[in-house]
Amino acid sequence: MRRRVGFRLAVSFLTLAVTAPAAHVRAQASHPSTSVSRPSWLDSYREPAARLIGEAVGSTFAWDRLSILTDSIGNRLSGTPALDRAVQWAVAEMTRDGLENVHTERVMVPKWVRGSESAEILEPARHPLVMLGLGDSVGTSSAGGDGVQGEILVVRSFEELDAKAAAARGRIVFFNAHFTNYGETVRFRSAGPSRAARHGAIGMLVRAVGPGGLRTPHTGALQYSTDAPKIPAAAITTEDADRLQRMADRGSRIVVRLKMDAHFEPDVESANVVGEIRGRDRPGEIVVVSGHLDSWDVGAGATDDGGGCVVTWEALRIMKKLNLRPRRTVRVVLWTNEENGGRGGLAYRDQHRAELGRHVMMLESDGGVFRPLGFGFTGNELGRQAVKAIATLLVGIAADQINPGGGGADIGPSVTEAHIPAMSLDVDGSKYFLIHHTPADTIDKIDAVEMAKCAAAVAVMAYVVADMPQRLGQ
Repeated sequence: MRRRVGFRLAVSFLTLAVTAPAAHVRAQASHPSTSVSRPSWLDSYREPAARLIGEAVGSTFAWDRLSILTDSIGNRLSGTPALDRAVQWAVAEMTRDGLENVHTERVMVPKWVRGSESAEILEPARHPLVMLGLGDSVGTSSAGGDGVQGEILVVRSFEELDAKAAAARGRIVFFNAHFTNYGETVRFRSAGPSRAARHGAIGMLVRAVGPGGLRTPHTGALQYSTDAPKIPAAAITTEDADRLQRMADRGSRIVVRLKMDAHFEPDVESANVVGEIRGRDRPGEIVVVSGHLDSWDVGAGATDDGGGCVVTWEALRIMKKLNLRPRRTVRVVLWTNEENGGRGGLAYRDQHRAELGRHVMMLESDGGVFRPLGFGFTGNELGRQAVKAIATLLVGIAADQINPGGGGADIGPSVTEAHIPAMSLDVDGSKYFLIHHTPADTIDKIDAVEMAKCAAAVAVMAYVVADMPQRLGQ
């Protein structure tokens, strides 16, 4: 009850704020040196933008829908019955929302099974390690029931590993690379197993790719190279990583036993989920908004990426409810298999290749649904100026930034092939990697007001791009 009271209080302030964009624009118009160029066509969108924002922030609908997904279905690893149930649920709910052309598009996905797993320090004293096997890792079954056991070699970089190559043979290599940012640090998770295996390592551990988080491990996919043996690999918590480092610094001999039942089973059928609001004048031109429905098999997949699915889907639901039908078609896609294969994005590119040239813009939300800041954009300068102008309609919810580098893993194959303008929802990501790929990815980490504002931002951007007189970037 307290959450709903807090939401109503926040909405009362937001209701006042949604009228701010037009006033802000008028105020800045007298200071052209500090304002974005605002074409005349934008004026007609102030009223529908205010309606979209007001509808989005006027209830907890998005948060409540996400709570149903995460509470009733939970995490949704590719190839599991849970993901199948999520696909069926999304189809039923989109149909209930009144979206058009609701359907699934078949995708064959990998079925990686985690199984039971554990890691333990045996020497110099016995300590259990809190761990998660890395996605797509092999298990330890080839080593027998006792798993893989070996002395630990601690390194902080690939260069240090190469310098100590002789010492890696027959050992478990532990990459203790402290988190700086995801792009820099994730390479040890993805490429570390094969780098270690080339030097004869029998297993690999990696420090959790994220900041310290109350002894919470972070999973995520690895990528085996074809020129190295496949060895079992797991992530351990930052606290356990620090313990191993202290032991190594003291010169202790550290022996760890790693047990993992991980394995692949044959590919199984899954699906992307698609729903639309058909364009009133140019239905063949398409604006895509999207998130990925699959998740890792820990936590509830709330932030990564149930929230992204719901806020992009919400953009269409709100348009439908307000009877706002844009010139072009707005299509929501809930992708399958983003986490450990990317086959949903590849399948969409292949299945829609004939119409990719008619895609006006593709947007992906896969960075959380925390306080929205605006959008990333990749496209030509005409397109950038247009989305900057549209973003002025979001000043009232402080989501008006347009930054370089819009895109996403799922829209990437289509965007690259057809040179489609790409966008991503930008949010305050300060909390994202604390829970990313962990058991802590649950809905209680998401604020209903912030999520509602994310939905509002996507709805306004998608609607105007789909309805503006000229095609984006032209």
